[in-house]
Amino acid sequence: MWRRIAPAVGVLLSAWFFGNFVLAWFQQNTGNPATQHRDRPSGAAGRPDQSCFCHLTGVLDDCFCDVESIDVFNNQKIYPRIQKLTRQDYFRYYRVNLRRPCPFWPDDGHCSIKDCHVEPCPESEVPVGIKSGNYNKYSQAANAGSDLTACERAEELGAINSTLSNQSKEAFADWARHDDAQDHFCELDDESSPDADYVDLLLNPERYTGYKGPSAWRVWNSIYEENCFKPRSVYRPLNPLAPSRGDDDGEAFYTWLEGLCLEKRVFYRLISGLHSSINIHLSAEYLLDEGWGRTVWGPNLQEFRRRFDTAQTKGEGTRRLKNLYFLYLIELRALYKVAPYFERAFVHLYTGNRQQDGATKELLLQLFSEIRTFPMHFDERSMFAGHKMEAKTLKEEFRLHFKNISRIMDCVGCSKCRLWGKLQTQGLGTALKVLFSETEIQKLPERSPSKGFQLTRQEIVALLNAFSRLSTSIHQLHRFRLLLKESR
Repeated sequence: MWRRIAPAVGVLLSAWFFGNFVLAWFQQNTGNPATQHRDRPSGAAGRPDQSCFCHLTGVLDDCFCDVESIDVFNNQKIYPRIQKLTRQDYFRYYRVNLRRPCPFWPDDGHCSIKDCHVEPCPESEVPVGIKSGNYNKYSQAANAGSDLTACERAEELGAINSTLSNQSKEAFADWARHDDAQDHFCELDDESSPDADYVDLLLNPERYTGYKGPSAWRVWNSIYEENCFKPRSVYRPLNPLAPSRGDDDGEAFYTWLEGLCLEKRVFYRLISGLHSSINIHLSAEYLLDEGWGRTVWGPNLQEFRRRFDTAQTKGEGTRRLKNLYFLYLIELRALYKVAPYFERAFVHLYTGNRQQDGATKELLLQLFSEIRTFPMHFDERSMFAGHKMEAKTLKEEFRLHFKNISRIMDCVGCSKCRLWGKLQTQGLGTALKVLFSETEIQKLPERSPSKGFQLTRQEIVALLNAFSRLSTSIHQLHRFRLLLKESR
């Protein structure tokens, strides 16, 4: 009898061991949905390699585009081009006034940390075409990089001015009045002010400076609490200056946000996206080591997790990152819309170096050509599309709120943070100006300057560098994904 039972028992034991082996293998490879980047909360917060990114997938709110498409498009096509473009002389020198007093509260002093310092560029190093302001001139002498002395050039221009007819002078006056009345979304620095300096952006990169605490919180708190259409009774999640809300997960805030009209909801998402992009830069360019005249800057995973980890931010991290992608689409759309302005043959990105200026414009046109291939642009026509008077009032309110935020940038205590905050805010403001000037852009004359839509060099430099910062943020997210996987 034992001889009959033994083989059967052996078969059962073999089947049991084999079944458990197969089940264990299957669970190891497919049992955890968090490893597959699905938008499910189970197990996500406990996985350090996935907790920042497991929900960052799929279609974005308020537009028909998905995160994955933006990643591929930006990292493979846009990022290399925008990096090369912003290294050109025309885009690397930015004139800014970092001495303007804060208009909203007493100045609490500038940051004394050495990494907060901005090194202004000696005017002798600034290309002559940028210093002279010839980027707004379309005469043959200006565009050919004339070797005339300053006095000779002034004499020649004076002779030209003396021959202007009264009709031409009146036209120029109309043009100037129109420029003054344009829909600026930012408080622009006076470039002629003695307090304004040229800054070489490549020598003063955006990175972590150590500026933090109540001074930095007050700036962001003023932006969110006073300028994002939010009533005081609604509490923003993770606000360090607000009363403790216990286990509040922010659902009340987002219920309020979803109840807003599209325009006000977009406004909040733009500011949140800008804040997220800045936080990524600070995490990606962190002071890792210093000593004996040597400094090492690089990505800090702990800092990145603190700002975006699902568990550490109570789910806010994913929302913040999605708002970054939303802001990227807005500025991408603005570049798509403004392309005809630059594609006119007489528009030169003038520095005085004719060969380099031609190469710079060619790089810009290549960028525009690449942007046109993207199939899922944000449609700004859905904004301010209601009743004419109500839409006009809402647009003006939108503009003034954003202009106020640009003024708050003068309250940032860290000079380097102020520099990049002002530049990126002005870049976004210029993007909004472009999006809401579609009619004027469509009417641009092909062969002569327009007294309708105009961009100053300061706006052009801010627009392209601000978009470059967003492109860099999305590229850096890819690096953080890889680093988080390696840290398992």
